[in-house]
Amino acid sequence: MTNKKSIDILRVTHLRGPNIWTYRPVIEAWVDIGALEDHPSNTLPGFYARLTSFLPSLIEHHCSPGVRGGFLQRVRDGTYAAHILEHVTLELQNLAGMRTGFGKARQTSRRGVYKIAFRTRQEQVGRDALAAAREVVLAAINDTPFDMAGALARLREQVDDLCLGPSTAHIVDAATERRIPSIRLTEGNLVQLGYGISQRRIWTAETDQTSAIAEEIASDKDLTKSLLKSCGIPVPEGELVRSAEQAWAAAQDIGVPVVLKPYDGNHGRGVSLNLMTQGDVEAAFALAHRKGGGSAVIVEKYIPGNEHRILIVGKRMVAAACGESLSVVGDGVSTIDQLADAQINTDPRRGTTEDAPLNVVIPSETGEIILELERVGLTPQSIPFQGQTVLIQPNGNVAYDVTDKVHPSVAAAAALAARVVGLDIAGIDMVLEDVTRPMDQQRAAVIEVNASPGLLSHIKPAQGQGRPVGKAIIEHLFNSSKDGRIPIVGITGTQRTGRIARLVAWLAHISGKHVGLACSEGLYLDGRQVVAGNCDHWDAGQRLLINRSVQAAVFENSSRTILAEGLAYDKCSVGIVTDVTWQESLAEFDIFDAEQTFKVSRTQVDVILPSGTAVLNAADPQVVEMADLCDGKIIFYALDASQPTLAAHRNAGERVVFVRDDLIVMSQGPDEIAQLPLATLKPAKSSQPEMVMAAVAAAWALQISPELIGAGLRTFESNPKKTPY
Repeated sequence: MTNKKSIDILRVTHLRGPNIWTYRPVIEAWVDIGALEDHPSNTLPGFYARLTSFLPSLIEHHCSPGVRGGFLQRVRDGTYAAHILEHVTLELQNLAGMRTGFGKARQTSRRGVYKIAFRTRQEQVGRDALAAAREVVLAAINDTPFDMAGALARLREQVDDLCLGPSTAHIVDAATERRIPSIRLTEGNLVQLGYGISQRRIWTAETDQTSAIAEEIASDKDLTKSLLKSCGIPVPEGELVRSAEQAWAAAQDIGVPVVLKPYDGNHGRGVSLNLMTQGDVEAAFALAHRKGGGSAVIVEKYIPGNEHRILIVGKRMVAAACGESLSVVGDGVSTIDQLADAQINTDPRRGTTEDAPLNVVIPSETGEIILELERVGLTPQSIPFQGQTVLIQPNGNVAYDVTDKVHPSVAAAAALAARVVGLDIAGIDMVLEDVTRPMDQQRAAVIEVNASPGLLSHIKPAQGQGRPVGKAIIEHLFNSSKDGRIPIVGITGTQRTGRIARLVAWLAHISGKHVGLACSEGLYLDGRQVVAGNCDHWDAGQRLLINRSVQAAVFENSSRTILAEGLAYDKCSVGIVTDVTWQESLAEFDIFDAEQTFKVSRTQVDVILPSGTAVLNAADPQVVEMADLCDGKIIFYALDASQPTLAAHRNAGERVVFVRDDLIVMSQGPDEIAQLPLATLKPAKSSQPEMVMAAVAAAWALQISPELIGAGLRTFESNPKKTPY
């Protein structure tokens, strides 16, 4: 036992925003590999074979060689346990259904202790994947068993429970492709897209434009039919009934065959088709009444044809799918339940999780199938004779893509149905003889209008091409000129950054915007202190970003905040770096000098948008180095116009800010745009020129006019308890 090698996890931190590792949330773990520091992987007998037997899919990891199998090449040649732990953690997340790819491992100042960082989409899943990965690596090192199937099953269950559902994730991914930021507001599928006043919200296939009245109408099948009929949309004749006797009477009035379904049901639950006899109708009533929670039942004319689901987003069709009928063929030995398992459920497209395009079929647990079987004198326990075909589901699993086949008149009728009900996103269920033919040349009808329609059958159809419905929803919420962003200013350094943040926020406020501010001096909305004390942290930042009244936001980001939590926002319009100064408190994060501090401070510059601006102190050589890292423009500031970096930038025709004769000079190339009296800032004793220059440069980058900047300097009160209104 004493010869066994171990790995200790010392610290685990969830960095929820951009950080020193990457732009995305990661988990950073400090691990102590102990004696394994002297035993790289190529010195561990049998390790490679055992690791690859546990996780053969590691062959897909490229690692530093940059080719398939690159990581395993590193393992063969010799790499350390922390690096292996990083890759195993990533692969466990991938196999659990939460795709990730980024990971790094770096030594710390302590021998045998490493920092590993890996991308995760959900914190708890990431933490548990790390713990499981440790057990995998130790089992491979020490030649002990590991229950990989059990570990993956537990992680998959967590992914299903804790991660965004596939439909919501698809929409969020489409937003990310458009560079629209997102914030998950609950543990469920409520997601904010964009920041502040520019935000929109989705809840799976519902948006903040989805009318509650329209949803109520859609859930009232009888009202929906009457509205559609009044607008010329074909619907089946029907009646609302409250007893089996009334159902049969209605069926006789309408004329068989008929369909029965719950008055306020959805997703096809409790629906029975092609009913001809009194016994069938009464049994179908009982099923629909039960599935509808005891509500009334609709009896309507049966329209022959195939069921189709038309997805409408905004005012247009974006996808369409048709249903399938399901049958089993008897072998003279097996029950219908057993035949369904053997002939239907073996299809790999079927499953019980949300991402399976087709459902598992269990006849004995499905009322609609039981009723269908009873109509031909069978039960799920019946044993059909050899070769007998038994229809168990006439229409279901609307998951076969037909988008490219839909006739324009069919698409137009579906879009009109959505508009009549008032839904911005709707699933229109239609029965059609032929989706390629005009509506007026076939028997066709709209049988249901669904709010919050399922998207999976269009994203991942059982057959056919997946459709970019998430992209369509994002285009519906944000036109091509919108990205959901508001002006964001981030400030890092040690030179009065809290006061700079307050001054920038004030300048933005007097320009006419509702401004949120999170800094070490408090949380502010439009100059009003909402929370006193240090608000230089992630939670305070999120409060601003989810506030629908905020039109611009300013954040102070200390090195400690970046190391402990990450930035509260993904990108910013303006990033200010005052200096790169090591502080003793950073030793807790294994940061011991200015060179390492530079890697922390640059995070603020790394997240500046291509359309944005970095405001940099030209007097600090390390800050000047960050100019090459910025995707946007640069404004340098310095006390003296002759400072070499500032002078060179000015000679290149770029923007600079400097002080001359107690005036703050804003200059673009040789042209002096404005001269603002430095002494106007109140109280004058707080008017450190560097602080004012940084704030003026940021306001200039936000396109605030020099006249307003001057007015802001005159009216700003540096005492946080005396902020003017």
